[in-house]
Amino acid sequence: MTASVLVRPRTKADAAPARKARRRLGPGRPLRFGAAVGPLVLLALWSIGSAAGWLDSRTLSAPWTVVTTARNLIAEGRLQDNLIVSAQRAGLGLLLGVLVGTMVALVSGLSRWGEAILDGPIQIKRAVPSVALIPLLILWLGIGEEMKVITIALGVFVPVYIHTHNGLRTIDSRYVELGEALRLRPAVFLRRIVLPGALPGFLLGLRFAVVAAWLSLVVVEQINSTSGIGYMMELARQYGQTDVIIVGLVLYGLLGLLSDGAVRFVQRRALSWRRTLAD
Repeated sequence: MTASVLVRPRTKADAAPARKARRRLGPGRPLRFGAAVGPLVLLALWSIGSAAGWLDSRTLSAPWTVVTTARNLIAEGRLQDNLIVSAQRAGLGLLLGVLVGTMVALVSGLSRWGEAILDGPIQIKRAVPSVALIPLLILWLGIGEEMKVITIALGVFVPVYIHTHNGLRTIDSRYVELGEALRLRPAVFLRRIVLPGALPGFLLGLRFAVVAAWLSLVVVEQINSTSGIGYMMELARQYGQTDVIIVGLVLYGLLGLLSDGAVRFVQRRALSWRRTLAD
């Protein structure tokens, strides 16, 4: 006698628990335009507060007033001229700080003697804000462009060094042992194992560095400058032009957001081989 087994077809109710079981924990992939959500919420609150009269226009201009002022500054050529000067200062300081920070991190991260000599002074510099060195830099370099670029580079240097050095020190020892087993030459070992292993730390440091460059720029451009976004804001402060000051602040914020977004884009492409919670 043969026993027969009735197989009931799967229903949606049966499939639901299976789908729930396959759901991964964590945030998942980021939203395509997720970086714009926060700024848009702030803009909406700002607009509502200005329209309802909760915000005094003398202390915080309305968004539409700021847009009109920005159009006038563009028509006069002031905004783009000052923006070009600011971008050049920030770019030079960022380039110098990244190069020096990376080179020092390689020396310190790959040599015990290098770390013993270099890491302590850099940690001391880390505890001293770059803007606190401005009086000394003025005495050494004057109040010209050199002082401004060096101040920005000092603000960039520390995060690049810290994160790149940490990336070098946390490379998986199995890869190091593999390189030793294959008897790789020092140059090949550096190119195939050390640099890829330190890349995540370097890119994270670069995200901090681009923001640090704009933060330092805000300060140095208000010290005896005759051009730049900071100079434009300082001049507006003397004449009580709140709307021009807000234009400068919004521009600094957009530059920082776009710079960070560019580095994050490079980070996703360069580290596409890693699986994370965001994958």
